[in-house]
Amino acid sequence: MADLFKADEPEKEPPGRPLADRLRPASLAEVVGQEHLTGEDGALTRMIRSGSLGSMIFWGPPGTGKTTVARLLAGETGLTFEQLSAIFSGVADLKKVFEMARLRRSQGRQTLLFVDEIHRFNRAQQDSFLPVMEDGTVILVGATTENPSFELNAALLSRARVLVFHSLGEESIERLLARAEEAEGKKLPLDEEARAVLIRMSDGDGRAALTLAEEVWRAAKSKEVFDAEGLQRIVQRRAPIYDKGQDGHYNLISALHKSVRGSDPDAALYYLARMFDAGEDPLYLGRRLVRMAMEDIGLADPQALVVANAAKDAYDYLGSPEGELAFAEATVYLATAPKSNAVYTAFKGAMRAAKEKGSLLPPKHILNAPTKLMKEESYGKGYEYDHDTPEAFSGQDYFPEKMGRQTFYDPPERGFEREIRKRLEYWAKLRAERSKDGGS
Repeated sequence: MADLFKADEPEKEPPGRPLADRLRPASLAEVVGQEHLTGEDGALTRMIRSGSLGSMIFWGPPGTGKTTVARLLAGETGLTFEQLSAIFSGVADLKKVFEMARLRRSQGRQTLLFVDEIHRFNRAQQDSFLPVMEDGTVILVGATTENPSFELNAALLSRARVLVFHSLGEESIERLLARAEEAEGKKLPLDEEARAVLIRMSDGDGRAALTLAEEVWRAAKSKEVFDAEGLQRIVQRRAPIYDKGQDGHYNLISALHKSVRGSDPDAALYYLARMFDAGEDPLYLGRRLVRMAMEDIGLADPQALVVANAAKDAYDYLGSPEGELAFAEATVYLATAPKSNAVYTAFKGAMRAAKEKGSLLPPKHILNAPTKLMKEESYGKGYEYDHDTPEAFSGQDYFPEKMGRQTFYDPPERGFEREIRKRLEYWAKLRAERSKDGGS
């Protein structure tokens, strides 16, 4: 049996290990595309130099190095690295990890706990991290692709620093490919155009770029070089029609927005389909539809905002591709709804007035008087409770006295705002009559 464990035999590379795993950086300095964090003057580099590491949330797209950087941090600070995925872990797993971390701490060792997809934990599970973070049992490094402000508890965020990971730019992807070619000892069998297409296909994801490179090497015959069309054929993936961070992205979302505003559901659906086909983030499209509902429809059809929000919820529930139909439905609803920018215009006018005259005090009759001094100063004096008046409308003036009445909201006679306009005109008539009666 002893012959099976010869100490002088070199350790063999496990078979079938993916290229992306083999090329994982061995130090923070080797990480590409996140120089604002790992460069000479980066945030993480400064932390390591200071000798003090706190809990962190890594926020960024897939394939940008979040897991790798967490491992390297543990290695460069002498911490024990533990990893969990919120997708596959529950309360029992957390308790086990916390117990092991406490045992290590009693032996003078600290644990860096890396939690992938941390936003998948519910609020109670997120709260379970707080005691072990506070007493130093673990240094938590959570990774998420979602906005931490919306997906993580405020208590957890208050104890962790959020560090943003960026999608890898073309230059960074090119560096990864060059590193892969050096490791493999051969060039990628792609012409110049095909290489550029492969970089675009990776869409800022370093792991995806290296996986695509592996597919190319596997498919290539001896001395074969692929052009762009050949590349797309072998990897069965289309290159993005546009760069989501550049002009094509903004041109298409502008065309979609203007088609909805112009009440053209067919053109709107066409641009929505083009953006889906280009690999646009569906939740970005959902946010823009919500914005269109508020900006271009408003109270002409109050259901527009409800439908747009419901489309986002439906997509969250169904995912792709089934959930894309919810966005198509919302797009048609918005395009065919009556249009009004009256609330949008009114809010901009109110914001201008607030900036120009924001120092003016409200009239005293609408202010509460919780103290004797304030009552003596006439706070609340003369206020009429609207529900005690005819029509539940007192007709009082609520603007600052030095400002006078202002009109920001002017609803058009379209859709539901036709009814709102009737109400405002009726209240204006009552206000004028009661002002006249009060003055006589």
